[in-house]
Amino acid sequence: MSAQTPTKSLKLRLLKGRLAVCRMDPGEKIPGWAVNGGEFTSITRTAGELSVVCSEGAAPKGTKCENGWRIFMIEGPLDLALTGILVSVAKPLADAGISTFAISTYDTDYVMVKEQNVEKAVRALSAAGHQVQRP
Repeated sequence: MSAQTPTKSLKLRLLKGRLAVCRMDPGEKIPGWAVNGGEFTSITRTAGELSVVCSEGAAPKGTKCENGWRIFMIEGPLDLALTGILVSVAKPLADAGISTFAISTYDTDYVMVKEQNVEKAVRALSAAGHQVQRP
């Protein structure tokens, strides 16, 4: 399968609600609150950590979390052979001074920004030629 480059304009959709990025020790079991049924949940285990992205407020007090994230979904499904998808979104955001947290699934990619940067992100993504749909 040869690599393909996406068209210049991607369609992104800003999902509802605020998210939290939580960190636990790598050997911990996946907690029940992590699969709370929100619009978006991601659970990733590596040798060094267990990370959970979930609805803000789902994690119990005392859990190491960073709150206040919003998430853009790139409309898919995307062909796994496409190249440059995340770069085409992350670069305009980086150029605008916006930090990101990216997550990929089989069908598409998601890019998170802090809530206070959502409007700036929409402007940067639109200026780069992308179409952004709000909830």
